[in-house]
Amino acid sequence: MIKFICYPKCTTCQKAKKWLDDNNIEYELRDIKEDNPSFEELSSWYKTSELPLKRFFNTSGLLYKSMELKDKLPTMSEEEQLKLLATDGMLVKRPLVIGNDFVLIGFKESEWREKGVL
Repeated sequence: MIKFICYPKCTTCQKAKKWLDDNNIEYELRDIKEDNPSFEELSSWYKTSELPLKRFFNTSGLLYKSMELKDKLPTMSEEEQLKLLATDGMLVKRPLVIGNDFVLIGFKESEWREKGVL
């Protein structure tokens, strides 16, 4: 079963959840604000995803902007960035879908189909 990590008030997360439900896909739901991903989880997901670490940041979020992370991230090590992400779920781009051998960030239906979420 996949893990579906989201923020319930996020409209993109709501669309993604509806898509999962409409396609009868079983998932374990986790509220990112209530249960923030740990440093260990984020490190593992980052390695599995093979995506740039910057993709894990919610760059349109208020917290990201108020912390001026656009300017700070380039000078931070990967470990520092992962530790920062682990401090607050609102810094993490969502939804996240975690499978046995894939990690998807954000909701793009075509990408989810391609990775075998269906």
